[in-house]
Amino acid sequence: MHGDTRDQSTPVADTVDAAVAESAGRADSDTRTDPAMPGPRGAGAVRTERPDEPAREPGAEDDRTAPGSTRAEAPRRRTTTRRSASTAEPAPTKAAGAAPARAAAERPAAGRARAKPATTRKTARTTTESDTVIGRIPVLDVSPLVDAGRRPAKAVVGETFRVCATVFREGHDAVAANVVLRDPRGRGGPWTPMRELAEGSDRWGAYVTPTAPGRWSFVVEAWSDPLATWRKAASIKLPAGIDTALVLEEGAQLLERAATGVPKKDGRAVVLAAADALRDPGLPPLSRLAAALAPEVQELLGRFPLRELVSASRPAPLQVDRERALFGSWYEFFPRSEGAVVDPAGVEPPRSGTLRTAAERLPAVAAMGFDVVYLPPVHPIGRAFRKGPDNSLTAGPHDVGSPWAIGSPEGGHDAVHPDLGTIEDFDHFVAEAAALHLEVALDFALQCSPDHPWVNKHPEWFSHRVDGTIAYAENPPKKYQDIYPINFDQDMDGIVKETIRILRFWMAHGVRIFRVDNPHTKPVVFWERVLADIARTDPDVVFLAEAFTRPAMMHTLGKIGFHQSYTYFTWRNTKAELTEYLTELSGDAASYMRPNFFTSTPDILHAYLQHGGPAAFAVRAVLAATLSPSYGVYAGYELYENEPAHPGSEEYLHSEKYELRPRDWSRTDTLAPLLTVLNRLRRRHPALQQLRSLRFHPTDNDQVLAYSKTALTPDGLTDHLITVVNLDPRHVQEATVTLDGDGPYAVHDELTGAAYTWGRHNYVRLDPSAEPAHLLTVRRNPA
Repeated sequence: MHGDTRDQSTPVADTVDAAVAESAGRADSDTRTDPAMPGPRGAGAVRTERPDEPAREPGAEDDRTAPGSTRAEAPRRRTTTRRSASTAEPAPTKAAGAAPARAAAERPAAGRARAKPATTRKTARTTTESDTVIGRIPVLDVSPLVDAGRRPAKAVVGETFRVCATVFREGHDAVAANVVLRDPRGRGGPWTPMRELAEGSDRWGAYVTPTAPGRWSFVVEAWSDPLATWRKAASIKLPAGIDTALVLEEGAQLLERAATGVPKKDGRAVVLAAADALRDPGLPPLSRLAAALAPEVQELLGRFPLRELVSASRPAPLQVDRERALFGSWYEFFPRSEGAVVDPAGVEPPRSGTLRTAAERLPAVAAMGFDVVYLPPVHPIGRAFRKGPDNSLTAGPHDVGSPWAIGSPEGGHDAVHPDLGTIEDFDHFVAEAAALHLEVALDFALQCSPDHPWVNKHPEWFSHRVDGTIAYAENPPKKYQDIYPINFDQDMDGIVKETIRILRFWMAHGVRIFRVDNPHTKPVVFWERVLADIARTDPDVVFLAEAFTRPAMMHTLGKIGFHQSYTYFTWRNTKAELTEYLTELSGDAASYMRPNFFTSTPDILHAYLQHGGPAAFAVRAVLAATLSPSYGVYAGYELYENEPAHPGSEEYLHSEKYELRPRDWSRTDTLAPLLTVLNRLRRRHPALQQLRSLRFHPTDNDQVLAYSKTALTPDGLTDHLITVVNLDPRHVQEATVTLDGDGPYAVHDELTGAAYTWGRHNYVRLDPSAEPAHLLTVRRNPA
């Protein structure tokens, strides 16, 4: 059950200065406007491209002439060779419905006939670029790419992520690259320039941000940069007096060509003036060069570069979901325990809480700042083989059973347990939650009790043993006689249809989030079909996979449509474990598997919480809330419930899965104040709503973990937070936290209100009983 996903670690990444600089660069690139200046094209030309023109597929019609365009065509060079695909003029970036850009020879031209070999000798044939699979300027190893592009990478609205590619060319001429996002209607947005990630690495990257939900795509374009090539040569030759007149004239002609792509209103005259300066005999050669390299000229040419030999990658699919698919604070509780009455002496039978009494708990949940209230199954519970307290095999007449043993004569997956109320009571609960800005997540467990209506109506949906009985669920040595698992191999179509019907039933009653129980015990193809059907009409519905299983299954469930996944966070408690696992989750895996960190669940009470006392609960809450954009707690966590069923067990004593558990919410010695602060900070700081920007920082104590996150605020400012946590819940720990930047940094502790000045090396002392962590907002150069 507790497999290990530590199969792909990446080195610890950038630090404070790098993150801030990266964010600033990202802001610049993400806000560029797209100059729409298409022009005509001559057959057989080696085309000079403009940044608003992503490369087109071979054979596409020329649709570049926009109404009202006054752009003059740049000078062109004729060739005697056949036009290559990589130099084909693209459709305008902003043309609605334009065909996605493709690389040079992604596929052969339609209708092309292959020559038959002669009977006496072979006829020689010259291979052209259209016959190859690589562009004129190679664009390789594009990321993020999931299953080689067969499945979409994931993002949410407003989430910034990095697109990377390997770009190079023959010889020494300069190359450049950019990214073009295409929205769900196929319209290309502003192109984003890429930067070489490390000099000489040929690895380029740029940050992009989708702005609406739906199925997007992105293309990486690589191109020859003649102006950069000239600038480099000129800076060497002119000081040495080599080919002075020729170099200056070459530069002037390049600037004239580039000026045709700069709109008049944006400064075309500035570029033409620089060309004139290169030809000015009254100026020394180096002064002419300085005029061409003036900052205002370079800024214009950065926005409107002269691009040649443009080659494009294959379009990469990108699924953009709503924000809740990445970010949210979850609170789980059992409605039947809220308002329940239990006689401690056992004389009177227990009385279940209802959906109406459970709704009375919602204001307190909302006051703690949670976004999602998650309910276990609310359906009728079977009588046959019902489990008693603490999972005992014998149930008394008043034992309530497990909510996951679904189905009785009162109904199945589309019914409400009579003790909880009616479907109208469920609607009331959803409405009360919505009024408090809480979304309701409902558990979907595709399994049955022996009393479920399906057992008689669809016996083919279950596995039968040789004695004719239906096989109950087992995970040896554990036995679950009260649950029948589904067999998908006799009527997959029927089960798919019924599953979709049930999900849509609850969707019609206001549920837009489903926590799916044990999806890894069902066929992957089944979930792929179900999730695709729901997404086709209701893409806002979010599915969380409760799959504590092998890495391959967890990763695949994310790739085929689950929006979030439970993780191994519960079992990652040391500095090394957390660093390694979170480096994996925030790296390539973030493109398809979004984590949801639950501090505990009704099934899992880790030894760290059993033996660490209240400080352990605080430490794990801080880690979950700051490491992952989505996290959750199970009711009772704020009351420090930590008693196991027996030593060595991860089950709770008096588990709420099998009995009612009313709680005293009037207690004041709770973790609720810290949870409230954490949730308020998560809503206030965009950095805590992100995963991919996570970076770890060195400390000289293995009991102290330090990491940071960075994001841009809606007004374009940098939101940067550093979290330092004492992982030892029993002892004071001291450490030095090392940042790459020298500082100074003014930092403010959001948990205590204290202010500090930090630099490269920073001393911390954390007492888990009073101050288990620092959560520091950062700004550069304090006054």
